[in-house]
Amino acid sequence: MSEDILINFTPQETRVAVLAQGVVQELHIERTTSRGLVGNVYLGKVSRILPGMQSAFIDVGLERTAFLHVADIWQPRDPNAEHGREVHKPIEKILSEGQSLLVQVIKDPIGTKGARLSTQISLAGRMLVYLPQEKHIGISQRIEDEAERESLRARLTALVPEDEPGGFIVRTMAENATDAELVNDIAYLRKLWRDIRDKARVSGAPSPLYHELHLAQRVLRDFVNPETSRIIIDSRENFQRLHAFASEYTPAVTPLLDHYIGQRPLFDLHGVEAEIEKALARRVELKSGGYLIIDQTEAMTTIDVNTGGFVGVRNFDDTIFKTNLEAAQTIARQLRLRNLGGIIIVDFIDMENPEHRQAVLSEFNKALARDHTRLTVNGFTALGLVEMTRKRTRESLAHVLCEPCPTCGGRGEVKTSRTVAYEILRELLREARQFDAREYRVLASPQVIDLFLDEESQSLAMLSDFIGKSISLQAEASYAQEQYDIVLM
Repeated sequence: MSEDILINFTPQETRVAVLAQGVVQELHIERTTSRGLVGNVYLGKVSRILPGMQSAFIDVGLERTAFLHVADIWQPRDPNAEHGREVHKPIEKILSEGQSLLVQVIKDPIGTKGARLSTQISLAGRMLVYLPQEKHIGISQRIEDEAERESLRARLTALVPEDEPGGFIVRTMAENATDAELVNDIAYLRKLWRDIRDKARVSGAPSPLYHELHLAQRVLRDFVNPETSRIIIDSRENFQRLHAFASEYTPAVTPLLDHYIGQRPLFDLHGVEAEIEKALARRVELKSGGYLIIDQTEAMTTIDVNTGGFVGVRNFDDTIFKTNLEAAQTIARQLRLRNLGGIIIVDFIDMENPEHRQAVLSEFNKALARDHTRLTVNGFTALGLVEMTRKRTRESLAHVLCEPCPTCGGRGEVKTSRTVAYEILRELLREARQFDAREYRVLASPQVIDLFLDEESQSLAMLSDFIGKSISLQAEASYAQEQYDIVLM
């Protein structure tokens, strides 16, 4: 099944949609204002040592000094020490004030606390994690089959030359990887580490040496598979950047890159905007006339299957069976689309026929097989429910785009004022391409207008310059947060 990957760029956010046979299967959104620091590598300078806390403050060029505990300082293993009895030196014997130090962020700054650091560097690739200071091959704990673990360890040992430094951790993505893919990942990670070391030699502390890949680069590293036929990018500048990145680190991906130059927005052209709206709705319609109700809570997600107005031509059992089969496929897609994680309970319509139950479970497992995220599915419980878990890899789509509704006291959700502001920016661009107005006036809720006057004023000015027309703002106290109008003057 061929796949297309669409990448939509604006200065405020990057959005990625994965399409199979023209149908949206996955959505990923990364905003410039909320990109984390975890994984970034810096050349830092020790600004203060605290022997009583066995910690140090490290200046890495951020707003606040970062924090390094002695337990996060990599120290070579003593080959003469008894197993489990290795004694670590105190921090004042390892570090000195003013010293330059290669560090990596392992926890983002929170509140008044600075970032937490480690001196043990780890660089993630698609199949492997590279540990330049170690010399062993580890296997992800999520690969549970012992025979599979030993097979992967043996394969990688054969592919890594004995005299080359560094060790590796095999990720779950490597389970079905070819030797060629593993070799490419090894080469990519070693080149990355060489680039970091070369930059460290010529840089003064504090300075950044490596930023964890942004979403579009991670697409080239993690999302591309043999089924990927095109990666369509709607920004010339970012197309050139991704082309340069692919040429250097993932050359096999370069021929797939395609710059979209059409007038119609890329996500509109492929129906992605409509799918985002549907993926935020509680109710999902099935082609058969049935529907799903998806409720996401802190503890778990529940999915209820209903027949709706669908009546089978033969009997009610046939109606239930067909609705459940369609629901199994739709649920698998909705889990990927909404990025739902944790405990998930699916309440299929009760089926008396055990063969029907087995067929629906089999169809569900088959539909879930294309999911890249680790999951486990248990069979039907005594109550007729299907219990499953799906690993949380990032915030769900609803948590990224929405916030609890102040009007309903948190019982539902509305889009954030920033999400609405970005929708308005996209709508202004659409209007400007279709109509030649003298001026565009935006009528929206006070929260959205305040955002445009403050944090997003530059975004609005950039768009105004781009379309060559003035944009005025008008706050409407009676408008709900998601409500807006654009008036052509």
